[in-house]
Amino acid sequence: MCLARITSLIAFCAFYASGPAWGFEVEGNRTYAVDGAISTLRILSTADEAAFGPIIEAYQSSNAVNVDYTTASSSEVMKAVYQEGVTFDLVISSAMDLQTKLANDGFAQDYKSAPTAALPDWAKWRDQVFAFTQEPAVLVVSKAFFEGEILPSNRNDLIQMLRENPDRFRGKVGTYDVRTSGLGYLFATQDSRNSESFWRLTEVMGRLEPKLYCCSGQMISDVASGDLAFAYNVLGSYTESRLPTTDGIKIAPMNDFLSVMLRTVLIPKTAQNTLAAQQMVDFLVTMNERTDVVARSGLPPIDPAVLAKNDALRPIRLGPGLLVFLDRLKRENFLRSWTNSIEQN
Repeated sequence: MCLARITSLIAFCAFYASGPAWGFEVEGNRTYAVDGAISTLRILSTADEAAFGPIIEAYQSSNAVNVDYTTASSSEVMKAVYQEGVTFDLVISSAMDLQTKLANDGFAQDYKSAPTAALPDWAKWRDQVFAFTQEPAVLVVSKAFFEGEILPSNRNDLIQMLRENPDRFRGKVGTYDVRTSGLGYLFATQDSRNSESFWRLTEVMGRLEPKLYCCSGQMISDVASGDLAFAYNVLGSYTESRLPTTDGIKIAPMNDFLSVMLRTVLIPKTAQNTLAAQQMVDFLVTMNERTDVVARSGLPPIDPAVLAKNDALRPIRLGPGLLVFLDRLKRENFLRSWTNSIEQN
């Protein structure tokens, strides 16, 4: 099928010229137009357009549907749907806890199909939130900075290395600012559940004037440029996709545990193109059957066999347990402790 695409720049400008004056912060917008389209599917997503674009194109090869794709941070996605009631047909996010809250608070439609029924129990919730990727948080290190050295293989090794070499690592450590990054907050709270070493590591990094980030992409770039010695809890999928084209970075294998984020999709109650949304959900949850699409997107599909091969991989389960750290008092207490640990200078 011939695709007539509008360039990102033109679409982005047109979006702001004619689109509504939304209060949430948009990172980008692109329209994927297809010949003979009978409708438009409007998606709000945290996934980079470079990663999700190949999925949209593959979906359109068998569905005559235009796709309007808007990207925003996980916190802004939540703001758009939960606070502002902006209408989209699909909401995709890396922040599993925020997606669960949307469903729990009545913002998601039920949907059942053979593909969604085939998902493992830990990869779906209430027939409303569906996982379609499994992406570990990894430690990305600078090849030049660690040249000829043995890399830390667990958090205790990393803590010891930082304690013994504070001057060397001062200003060279990066991680998420969990106060503003929904994904960063998810990884941090899950790390705190998995090991007591999380708080010790946070305190040690806090003494080293760490740099705080909203997104994995910038952390990876700063490691590659030498601005950082390493970045902690970076999305492994984005790192893997950058390895072939970005010199100077590598992933340090951590054998104690790796929190695995499940990227999820839901259909909002306010969706207007429900049929196309359902078709896309089914397409996403069967990504494991489309190795060519997976290779182009760089987003690893749900695959229990991969998890079974590595005991260090700890998938974050979908369910009400994710709501614990969204409780207002628990969130305030967690952020207060984290801020006191990470900002010591």
